[in-house]
This record gives sequence, C-alpha cells and structure tokens, in this order.
Amino acid sequence: MRGAMDKKIRAVIVDDEELARQMLREFLSGHQEIEIAAECANGFEAVKAVTELKPDLVFLDIQMPKLDGFEVLELIGTDRAVVFVTAYDEYAIRAFDIHAVDYLLKPFSAERFETALHRARQRLGGKLPAPTELSSSARPPSQPLERIVVRDGSRVFIIPVAKLDYAEAQDDYVALASEGKKHLKQQTISSLEGMLDPSRFLRIHRSYIVNLEKVTKVEPYSKDNHMVVLSNGTQLPVSRSGYARLREFLDQTRAK
Repeated sequence: MRGAMDKKIRAVIVDDEELARQMLREFLSGHQEIEIAAECANGFEAVKAVTELKPDLVFLDIQMPKLDGFEVLELIGTDRAVVFVTAYDEYAIRAFDIHAVDYLLKPFSAERFETALHRARQRLGGKLPAPTELSSSARPPSQPLERIVVRDGSRVFIIPVAKLDYAEAQDDYVALASEGKKHLKQQTISSLEGMLDPSRFLRIHRSYIVNLEKVTKVEPYSKDNHMVVLSNGTQLPVSRSGYARLREFLDQTRAK
C-alpha cells in the first residue's frame, strides 16, 4: 500500500452484471482501508472513471459489450493494480500474459477473493513487477487485429481495421488515418505492424503502413522512389524496400 499505512486504497469495480458488482461490493465491505471510488457497467464507463479518478485498484470484467477488459486495460495503462474477473477460464493465460495481478474465475469464494486482494496489495507495495507492453499481448496469439481502440482524454474511439486507410509513425506514437480523421495512439509502428493482417496491410516505408485495399495506383515519384495513391486521393511515399515488398505482393496477387 503505497505510502502511509492509513492511506485508503481507491478501487473501481467494472462489470456489466449488477449481481457481480454486488458480490465484489460485499467482499470489499469488510476492508475499511478500501474505498470504492466508482462502479462501471461497461468499458467506456471504465475508461472514463479510471482516467478521471485515477484509482489504485481495478476489478475488471473481461467479457463486456462495447469494449472488453483487455481493450480497457490497454487504454488505461499500467499505473494501477488490476484483478481480472471472468466466467471463462480460457482468458486466464492472457490475463497473466499481460501481468494482471490476478484473476477471479466466477463464481469465486471469499477466500479466493482475499488471495487476489493480497496480490493486489503486493503490487501496490512494489513487491510485484508492473505490467509492460500491453498492446501486442492483449489479444489471442496469431489473431490479427479486427479493431483498434484509441483514447483521447476520457473519450474512446474504436477504429475497425477495415476502415483504417494508413498508419504513420510519429516518434513513439502512430497517427491512424480513418474516414478523413487522424487519431494519435501511443504505440510504435513496428508493434502495430506485427498485429495487423499481413495480407491486408503492408509496410511501404519506415514511417507508413498502408491498407492495400485503399491503394488505387502506384506512381514514380523520383528516380529511385515511388508513391501510392489511395482511393481518397492521399499520396504516401514508398521506400525502395517498401516498393520491393509491394511488387512482390502484387505479383502474388496476380498469380492467384
């Protein structure tokens, strides 16, 4: 428990089921050192509450409408202890892959809850390692992204990858261009590249990944460089190595 022993631990409960929230409330009622700062019934409410209230501890359901628990965790970052709560054992390994302090498999006992709470206190006291990179591990292995979640303050945007025109590297961020707008996400372009379907997205430049379905033509730009033109008129540079990859993809497509 960071700091003084008498400091309250502020917790947020996130679950779309009222009965599940009620059970967590009852288990927490015996712990005067823990204050429930908010209860949330979906992922959007969770991101808003955590962003604004900055709790120490989050009890986070995994299967929820709108945003699932892994997407919520990706958006709220790693500055707090998170205990996943789920009815599905298949999510347990993923929970530990992204270093949640523990997971509670519904229905769980008071004793199991106390174990999770003890681990959360260890995290808050610095006795357990903090989570690391979330974005690449917050999805099942070998499954390409179907959508990208982006937080802007307490607001959340969901970008279906089918509507992603291109991604542009900006230092440790990527600018995601979709439907005439750009959304900034803290993630490296290399990390994003590894999460996208390689049959649909191609790294054409060290700073650009393009949605191949949006490309209408490839034109020479200078003696050794090219550019792609997208269906909305956007022009993006293509490096020499990017052009080689693009030619290889086009040749494979024609051969099918």
